[in-house]
Amino acid sequence: MLEFPRWKYFVILLVVAVSVLYALPNLYPQDPSVQITPNRGFAIDDALNRRVEDALQSAGVSAKAVEKQDDNLLVRLPSLEAQTKANDALRPALGEDYVVAPNLASTVPDWLDWFHARPMVKGLDLQGGIHFLLQVDQKAALDKRVEGYLEDARVTLREARVRDQSVERRANNDIVVTLADAADVEKARAELGKALQASSGSASSALVGAQPLTYNVEGNRITIGLPESELQRIAGDAIEQNITTLRNRVNELGVAEPIIQRQGDDRVVVQLPGVQDTAEAKRLIGATATIEFRAVVEGNAAEAVRTGLVPPEARVYTLRNGGGPVLLNKRVLASGEQMVNARVGTDQNGLPAVDVTLNNVAGQRMFDFTSQNVGKLMSVVYIERVPQVTVVDGKEVRTVRVKEEALAPTRIAGVFGKNFQTTGLDKVEADNLAKLLRAGSLAAPMDFVEQRVVGPSLGAENVARGTRAVLYSFLFALLFFTVYYRMFGLFTCVALLLNLLMVVAVMSIFGATMTLPGFAGLALSVGMSVDANVLINERIREELRAGVPPLASIATGYDKASGTIFDSNMTALLAGVALYAFGTGPLKGFAITMIVGILTSVFTAVTVSRALATLVYGRRKKLKSLAI
Repeated sequence: MLEFPRWKYFVILLVVAVSVLYALPNLYPQDPSVQITPNRGFAIDDALNRRVEDALQSAGVSAKAVEKQDDNLLVRLPSLEAQTKANDALRPALGEDYVVAPNLASTVPDWLDWFHARPMVKGLDLQGGIHFLLQVDQKAALDKRVEGYLEDARVTLREARVRDQSVERRANNDIVVTLADAADVEKARAELGKALQASSGSASSALVGAQPLTYNVEGNRITIGLPESELQRIAGDAIEQNITTLRNRVNELGVAEPIIQRQGDDRVVVQLPGVQDTAEAKRLIGATATIEFRAVVEGNAAEAVRTGLVPPEARVYTLRNGGGPVLLNKRVLASGEQMVNARVGTDQNGLPAVDVTLNNVAGQRMFDFTSQNVGKLMSVVYIERVPQVTVVDGKEVRTVRVKEEALAPTRIAGVFGKNFQTTGLDKVEADNLAKLLRAGSLAAPMDFVEQRVVGPSLGAENVARGTRAVLYSFLFALLFFTVYYRMFGLFTCVALLLNLLMVVAVMSIFGATMTLPGFAGLALSVGMSVDANVLINERIREELRAGVPPLASIATGYDKASGTIFDSNMTALLAGVALYAFGTGPLKGFAITMIVGILTSVFTAVTVSRALATLVYGRRKKLKSLAI
């Protein structure tokens, strides 16, 4: 008697139910929409709704709905043409107070979202998306590194108890150290050599062709020269660190398979296929917000501003929210670059805060400082670069406004090192700052040189053609197998249909991106699923021709064909893994669909079709022939 365990039927039913649930969101089309995000200081309110409605009415656009979503205002529109018109009308109407960006809004019902069921992410070639071209300010990266050398030189001399007159930077980026006593030159030269060589990184043997810093001694003056190789390395490192940081920031957005690559000497291309929130993407990618921890210098800040007599070790900052000036030390105790982790928390009063973890070097520096300064004041400087675009003589001029604000100074209550908490931020700022610090700090500022929104019209045609190709391949297989294998051909077609359903469900669950090459992988998985069923059906026919009873032929056919199916699919699976590991772009999209299709086809061919055969023929003890 042909047998199949009941628990396997339960597993199959469970798999079918889960597949239907998580594939279902793909049937709901997305609404073309325009997303409006307020800049700091502005809000989503009734006045904004009226401004939006007036702008849409003036442009002759009728919106399907205008609704608030999280911290954004979403304008749903009936067509892509209406989306373009609305976007062009709202941008000048709202000005720089709000970020206006085209988007695709989900129409998936809330009850599906409760199960975290979401549609597959489509690639740039299927759904459209956003394309950024960013330019890296390499001069700012160089300035930042040289300023770091200057500060390291001052601190080194101070710790070595060597008195200096000045530590200055020349136009050619050389650092000139003038000592008060020429007798200290050799000691200062040795200490600076150890400190700066370690901080430059050029002492590392891993840097091929790197040259050490040069030191030229003349009387009581030491000139530290940065070789050309070091300057080039700083510029190159800035690009590479920015690319790594961008990848981390895009991961914070949850964008699947982004394209982030270098273009030329100082530009980076970022493509976000199937992006869900273009405003948030631009804000996070372009942001260079970070923080610096500085000690408060005692003195009357208002008087220093009035007279212009600022202590040499201090710099004047403005407290946020109009709190007046404050004197902070030029020495940075720790900065966003030295963060290991940052997450949003609350302080003792239940207000938003960011829990910060520093690396070991910065943690030790913070520990040394707080050990000697318990009871003194320390402040956090919040630095934000805001890109701005103005029109001058009919041409766009891009500038960047740097905004530096000091948070209210806090008293150091006790000694701490690498773990501490930053307070004084509101909820939105705490969330954004934690994301940026987790993603890493940009080595150099970046400006948006080009932004293109790729519309989904061409992608819609690709989706239609790809879907039609997969559908035709399935219908052809259905017709052929039904005619050639009769009842077992019907089993094959049911297994094939479930295979497609499972592929869509699995890719939706894991947020994989479906691209145009992905459709090719899907068609290939259909063919491989058919191949497995052909092996089973032909094995059953061989057993029948050998005179084996029908029920035994079914059992033997599945048992003997299963090993061959596993072996053949394993080699294809390894090829798919290799494509994914070593391929880029379209190859990865093809490999993902292929791998998922192989895994699901083995399950449907070996388990599902056998369950159907057992269900139909299992209890027929006097079975004399099979419809195969």
